Amino acid sequence: MFYREAGQFRTSYAADQQLFAIRQDRLAVLALLAVAFVGVPLAANDYWFTAILIPFLVFSLAALGLNILTGYAGQLSLGSAAFMAVGAVAAYNLELRVPGLPLLASFILAGVCAALVGAAFGLPSLRIKGFYLAVATLAAQFFIPWLLVKVGWFSNYSSSGVITAQPMEILGYVFDTPAEKYLLVLTVVALLALAAKNMVRSAVGRAWMAVRDMDVAAEVIGIRIVRTKLTAFAVSSFYCGVAGALYAYAYVGTVQPEDLNLDLSFRILFMVIIGGVGSILGSFLGAAFITLLPIFLEVLLTFLEHRFNLNLAPGTTSMVQLLAFGALIVFFLIVEPLGLARLWQIAKEKLRLWPFPH
Repeated sequence: MFYREAGQFRTSYAADQQLFAIRQDRLAVLALLAVAFVGVPLAANDYWFTAILIPFLVFSLAALGLNILTGYAGQLSLGSAAFMAVGAVAAYNLELRVPGLPLLASFILAGVCAALVGAAFGLPSLRIKGFYLAVATLAAQFFIPWLLVKVGWFSNYSSSGVITAQPMEILGYVFDTPAEKYLLVLTVVALLALAAKNMVRSAVGRAWMAVRDMDVAAEVIGIRIVRTKLTAFAVSSFYCGVAGALYAYAYVGTVQPEDLNLDLSFRILFMVIIGGVGSILGSFLGAAFITLLPIFLEVLLTFLEHRFNLNLAPGTTSMVQLLAFGALIVFFLIVEPLGLARLWQIAKEKLRLWPFPH
């Protein structure tokens, strides 16, 4: 009863095209941002920032980038982690070789570099689709990290192989504590998420969805297939590149392309599948689920081990995580292919009609 748009009249096109047309949605988003920016820094400790919140935000941004490409444009990709590696290495070299360049500008330009690389690897999408396109993007996942490691210029000819990211400094202020890094990452992710939500409602987003649903029909009505597909790859890679820069600077503190491997690309794909394909909210729900699930399983196995005096093998936790990921993917593909975002949408629809029968 309290979540209903009855009595909320929109008398202009601008009001009708708002990002959040229902007043309750606007209040909920403002409340969520207030909790994230004010409540969480006051309540969370360093462990929560470094082990849960920052990786959740970074992977949410990467999942959002893949969701733009796969969920909205219908182009399957298995190279998300490779484009994250491009963003991380590009941000490092921009900060190293361009004196005085602001950190945020480095992150944006790192995303641009990833967008250019993503558009180049998106060229096969003009002739192939589906499984074959996934195999083509898989080549990027193997080639890009190998190139970034083998060419010494990218790592400033580091002999140790460990590349330490520069301190995060904006307008003379250094973000060195976990709470400060969290606030910076949260600001970037929130702005890019709002931009993505607005983008998918624009003419560009509608063209993506038209190509996803039926590219032949989209071409018949005047949509340029080449530009639309390459734009989707570029925007998706831009988001992944910025996520890679945040991953290197705010999360791990080092720039290691080997860490951004195929396993991470599959994890990002799992986030999209479980969270919801073609949903901005689903990217965040899937990232939260995949980030929290290993912690939950580790706590549960530790409790069972102490409670029942079990003697589990050292690799039991990782094996249980893999089994859980596989089972959940099969479950969502069978029961609810649109993921957690669809379940949330159904709950909202039922809440609008409550307490009347459905």
